[in-house]
Amino acid sequence: MKILFASDIHGSASAAEMVLSRFESEKCDRLILLGDLLYHGPRNDLPDRYDPKAVTSLLNGYPVTPLCVRGNCDAEVDQMVLQFPIQADYMLLPLEGQQCAFVTHGHLFNTQCPPPHKKGDVLIHGHTHVHGVWPQGDYTYVNPGSAALPKEGQPKSYMVYENGVFSIKELETGAELLVWQAE
Repeated sequence: MKILFASDIHGSASAAEMVLSRFESEKCDRLILLGDLLYHGPRNDLPDRYDPKAVTSLLNGYPVTPLCVRGNCDAEVDQMVLQFPIQADYMLLPLEGQQCAFVTHGHLFNTQCPPPHKKGDVLIHGHTHVHGVWPQGDYTYVNPGSAALPKEGQPKSYMVYENGVFSIKELETGAELLVWQAE
């Protein structure tokens, strides 16, 4: 199974279009969105082509239903316009072998407040708008970055998981930024 992870679209129609385009060009099987889909929040600038209604139409009309966790900028009212569930705080994703990924947005569970896990598990979250892979002792933290509002001078990014390999890629070009093989 090939999975595309994207986070922090923040109502950007151009970011949503690029994520769906990458999903198709990567020939992925599943799309997992790590929250903050429609709104930019009070601390963020308006993203490129800010249009939550267009993002809603794009995601609702897409033939592959996204799996999604709730971000800190996602509200209960968003569920009224989105035709797939977005209110779960986390999901568990079995990986190869005995590993498991705890998938969340990052505002509730993160490296400062880690979720229950066992040695070798992976914590996947967005929220910080900074992509990377960071070993945390007995688990590894992986972040695909932001599709709309990256921070620390990083490019807009997304992540693909296949056969135990996490590849973080630049959203606009698809160029690999970072590759990590899960143990």
